[in-house]
Amino acid sequence: MRLKLLPILLLGFLVICCQAKQAKSIENLDVQSFSDKINSIETPQLLDVRTPEEFSVDHLEKASNLNWFDHDFAEKAGKYDKTKPVFVYCKAGSRSSQAAKKLAELGFQKVCNLEGGILKWNAAYNIPLGPTIGMLEDEFLTMTAADKTVLVDLYATWCTPCRKMSPFLTQMQLDYQNQLTIARIDVDRNPTLAEQLKIESLPLLILYKNGKEVWRHVGYISETDLKKHL
Repeated sequence: MRLKLLPILLLGFLVICCQAKQAKSIENLDVQSFSDKINSIETPQLLDVRTPEEFSVDHLEKASNLNWFDHDFAEKAGKYDKTKPVFVYCKAGSRSSQAAKKLAELGFQKVCNLEGGILKWNAAYNIPLGPTIGMLEDEFLTMTAADKTVLVDLYATWCTPCRKMSPFLTQMQLDYQNQLTIARIDVDRNPTLAEQLKIESLPLLILYKNGKEVWRHVGYISETDLKKHL
């Protein structure tokens, strides 16, 4: 019996060692540290893992676009030098975290991930967007200043916790229509507003009562817990 368990134990040990090695090769950096490391390298391997549409709106200087959602992401990533640091970022950090793990699995020795993504980068450096796109802050303030209760859901279609919350938020729009307004705003379709509000993480829920913010929550929240705040 002990001899039969030995291969299983060895396999488990190898898996744990492999995971530890991959985790060690990933470095999650804040904006300043990420910027310093990029600037210390003449030609950094800087990957924007968002969609081409997002990349066309704005991206970091010297970045190359490698869409995390592409089926051949690993194949394309494999063309980069695994012995040199590779820098990754996305909108808010979710996709780049997944991409960093994949790059580590592929054998990249050092993967630097930008925490908070380009949202935090733009907020830190006060970088304005180009053309105005979607809702503006004035419209947002008018909407939330109404003499009623307004729950704002700021989300993105690529955001995993946003997608998990979407079904019950959509249903709540119908169930609570006589009690409060639930406004769901896609930040990718309203990038100007996202920049004006200094949004750094998604999903973001903000509750207004009679024009005043009374509660906000960043990240996933269950339907049950959300209803406790309404």
